[in-house]
Amino acid sequence: MYTIKLFLFIIPLVISSRIDQDYYSPFDSISPQPKSRFAMLDDVKILANGLLQLGHGLKDFVHKTKGQINDIFEKLNIFDQSFYDLSLQTNEIKEEEKKLRTTTSKLQVKNEEVKNMSLELNSKLENVLEEKILLQQKVRYLEEQLTNLIKNQPEIQEHPEVTSLKTFVEQQDNSIKDLLQTVEEQYRQLNQQHSQIKEIENQLRRTGIQESTENSLSPKPRAPRTTPSLHLNETKNVPHDDIPADCTAIYNKGEHTSGIYSIRPSGSQVFNVYCDVKSGSSWTLIQHRIDGSQNFNETWENYKYGFGRLDGEFWLGLEKIYSIVKQSNYILRIELEDWKGTKHYIEYSFHLGNHETNYKLHLVEITGNVPSTLLVNKDLVFSTWDHRAKGHFNCPESYSGGWWWHDVCEENNLNGKYNKPRTKTKPERRRGICWKSQNGRLYSIKSTKMLIHPKDS
Repeated sequence: MYTIKLFLFIIPLVISSRIDQDYYSPFDSISPQPKSRFAMLDDVKILANGLLQLGHGLKDFVHKTKGQINDIFEKLNIFDQSFYDLSLQTNEIKEEEKKLRTTTSKLQVKNEEVKNMSLELNSKLENVLEEKILLQQKVRYLEEQLTNLIKNQPEIQEHPEVTSLKTFVEQQDNSIKDLLQTVEEQYRQLNQQHSQIKEIENQLRRTGIQESTENSLSPKPRAPRTTPSLHLNETKNVPHDDIPADCTAIYNKGEHTSGIYSIRPSGSQVFNVYCDVKSGSSWTLIQHRIDGSQNFNETWENYKYGFGRLDGEFWLGLEKIYSIVKQSNYILRIELEDWKGTKHYIEYSFHLGNHETNYKLHLVEITGNVPSTLLVNKDLVFSTWDHRAKGHFNCPESYSGGWWWHDVCEENNLNGKYNKPRTKTKPERRRGICWKSQNGRLYSIKSTKMLIHPKDS
């Protein structure tokens, strides 16, 4: 390129010199000299030299252009190979997606089977429980009759029919206990399958087909963990034929020991509760956290019907709580203990709605030694990760566990993840059990209790 520019610069000079020589007229010289043949040869040499340099420059330019074209072809080949590899990867991703969709469909079918089996077991257990309670009442009546008969006629030996009846009752009671143990074992296995399905769902939700898995799995309610996990076979005998409506009624009938009892609120079936006796009264325990042995990040169905163990960590169930508190005015008491061993409590008068209102909670604070974080005189709506009330944010997904939320996610949740005291980051603490007061202090909670008691008792 430089040679071309030099040649273009030389040609005008040569042409100019030739024109200047031709331009002088005969009048400018008195005695003009004849033109030299050697001068014209010099011009030709200069022009030839310029043309030679131009040829070399063009040759270099052609070589450079050829090298650049070869580079372009190499890059195009690399691009074609990359595009081919990308096509192969795309086909592999499509195959994996097909396999994941097949797995999702199988999980959906399996989940439905587990749900149906759990509901069937739940129904059978309810029937067995009612039959057991009726049988216990009949046995107590027969024992009283037998005791009176022995007292009145001590010299008469036991009647064969009475002995046969007692033997039959004992056999029935043993059969019921065996049946309950078998059912609990089956339910434990179902619970393990349920946990495995839930873990696989979480893995699928983290892949590239999150939308398809959520549409196929999340709307399906999972089977509620109800009666088997609440230890139906540990019910204490109530020394009266009628079944009390709550723990206060049990206390008024002479049972002054904390433990598991059967109750039947008005218009409800029989179910077990844990009665916590304190200060001359008995409170019905509806929630208990103590060691993190129970996962509280459960579904709407499980929060509705209850889960856990009455002698450990558990949630009684929104339906059962509602069946108790709709009988009269009740007090809600919350007891907290932090990792330093300091204990706090707060009490509210409250109203709880039914399932059509998403168990709407309305609180009015009464007393306590810890600042309230729950909004009083506001309607709080219960939500879980798979059941969010309309107009409420993703609090259960962000904070873990089902809880009563307002229009913003408050930094308190007694059903959050159970964190050990060494939890460092603020997001982890917020996802755990916490109670943030109005002065901004965030209590890290070791144990919690939620209890209810009739207001006028």
